[in-house]
Amino acid sequence: MEWVRGETIGCGSFGTVNLAIPRSQNLRVPQLMAVKSCGSSHSALLMSEKSILEELQDCPQIIRCFGGDFGFEGGEKLYNLFLEYASGGDLARKLKNSSDRRLPESEVRRYTNSILKGLRHIHNNGFVHCDMKLQNILLCCSEDGRSDVAKIGDFGLAKRAGTRREKTGMELRGTPLYMPPETVAAGEQEAAADVWALGCLVAEMATGAPAWRCTADDDVWRLLMRIGVGEEIPEIPGNLSPAGKDFLGKCFVRDPKNRWTAEMLLNHPFVADQTEDNHSTVRSEHTCEASDWTSPRGPFDFPDWDIVESPFSTTPLPFQKYSSESTSDSSAADRLRPLVTGERSDWSVSDSWVTVR
Repeated sequence: MEWVRGETIGCGSFGTVNLAIPRSQNLRVPQLMAVKSCGSSHSALLMSEKSILEELQDCPQIIRCFGGDFGFEGGEKLYNLFLEYASGGDLARKLKNSSDRRLPESEVRRYTNSILKGLRHIHNNGFVHCDMKLQNILLCCSEDGRSDVAKIGDFGLAKRAGTRREKTGMELRGTPLYMPPETVAAGEQEAAADVWALGCLVAEMATGAPAWRCTADDDVWRLLMRIGVGEEIPEIPGNLSPAGKDFLGKCFVRDPKNRWTAEMLLNHPFVADQTEDNHSTVRSEHTCEASDWTSPRGPFDFPDWDIVESPFSTTPLPFQKYSSESTSDSSAADRLRPLVTGERSDWSVSDSWVTVR
């Protein structure tokens, strides 16, 4: 497929996200797409995302994938992954642009219903997203152009359920602010972890603030201890209806074995009466056991953490990529602090089109 690279709409540690326009009309792909591009040395990450998305393509609540290929630009070999373009941006940007930095409950319920349908499909097909957050919920235009439809995107950290990479220490996939107790305490990231993160996401939509209240000056390690030890859960917003509060109570169950599943939550009164034709074009419906863990009794029970973040984002990353290659001059607390704050950057776009094929 010959195509033209357009404006940069996102960037990450390994590559960029741009608009892409096919040079010729093709009924198999839209006339405007998003393309993730990275050097060939990191292509395995995007190829894995492509493979996962191809197994999840029959769900309208998940961003569509239109394939991938290798190409040369500026003398560099790149891998390009072509995705559905979300013209409405992401939920983080929508929240930021809202008049009072939060969404009305009717919108929270509608978006949550769509996200749950996507999660159900992901989990029923044997995958875990591992990075559910506002920036990864993308808003696409409905078929009649009058509304938006929430879709789950960025599967860069997704994995097969029941698998864990072999490595020294413990790998934490995703953003710490959305991590459940079992992930912080024991590195467990299964379907129940996505549900906890969904609860954090819903609380943030309702209040405009992270579910775990903290600022850049907070003690990051203390926050992680709050998540991983004891019985504390995120504060449930007081402005939510009783149904909304009960819904979050089902998401914020510390024991993953007792946490409600996406399938169960779709029958909860908070979202059960929400259908996409309430606010947008009618779309066809697609229906898309946690292991034991022990909560640490103190700070010395925690293994070494290795934070792994998605190398791509539809919004610029509000933090540096942290890995074992990070300099020793910055403390672990300094490196983690930006990950648990609510600060976000604006998009940065170019003014011209560049022909690459």
